[in-house]
Amino acid sequence: MDEIITATGLPPAFPDHTQLPDSDGTFVKNFQEHPQSIILTDSIGPVVERLHPDGQYAIGQDCGIYWRETDPPERGAEAPDWFYVPNVSATLDGFRRSYVLWREHMAPFIALEFASGNGDEERDSLRDSFASRTPLSVAADGTTTKPGKFWVYERIIRIPYYGIYEMRTGNLEVYHLIDFVYRRMEPNERGHYPIPVLDVELGLWQGSYQNQELLWLRWWDWQGNLLLTGSEQVEIERALVEQERERAEQAERKVTQLAERLRAMGIDPDAED
Repeated sequence: MDEIITATGLPPAFPDHTQLPDSDGTFVKNFQEHPQSIILTDSIGPVVERLHPDGQYAIGQDCGIYWRETDPPERGAEAPDWFYVPNVSATLDGFRRSYVLWREHMAPFIALEFASGNGDEERDSLRDSFASRTPLSVAADGTTTKPGKFWVYERIIRIPYYGIYEMRTGNLEVYHLIDFVYRRMEPNERGHYPIPVLDVELGLWQGSYQNQELLWLRWWDWQGNLLLTGSEQVEIERALVEQERERAEQAERKVTQLAERLRAMGIDPDAED
């Protein structure tokens, strides 16, 4: 007897980055966030390019990480000010609107938040208090409580390193995921926070960047050397070329002065022996 097989209805596929909002409608909180992201991305470029010669990595700057389906969709996303994801494509079909965790399954390795206020939102309220972290909860009527980002990064996305930089006060806190819980790190003797897998350190640097004299969040290498941006590297190379030009001019002046003294003594410096 022939068996009649009916198709089983499947739920709709989870949406991808082209079907989800790429903004929650809020403004960037200050004029420092954009250059702060650029200085981090620019200076760490050679490091991640060396780690990923195939180009398989993505760096997000105030872009959404979707970790659950919600209505509206943006309630199921967090947007770190800066984050790095290893072993994924920088673009999908030529561009990327957001990072959708259920599509790519690779957690970011490090996420950084630039707090305009006192950092309570980024810490999930009270510092280092497990009880203060707001989890995802469902009420009897089916409504859900939006969890705090500290809890999301720690418990759901499980980002190994999470940094919170209070831009107004210069306070920097870095957390490392150990045994599924964020532990606050202690700085090393240079006041930096080592990120061993990347062979870099994260710390603060006082200086001018894009016409703003501030305390910037920056990278150093494992020996404590500041990782330079492209413009800084060009400036150093330009200064070295100028120094070499000045040395050459000084050497030429000395030769000219010596020749003049010899001629004053009746000696022809150009005469052959």
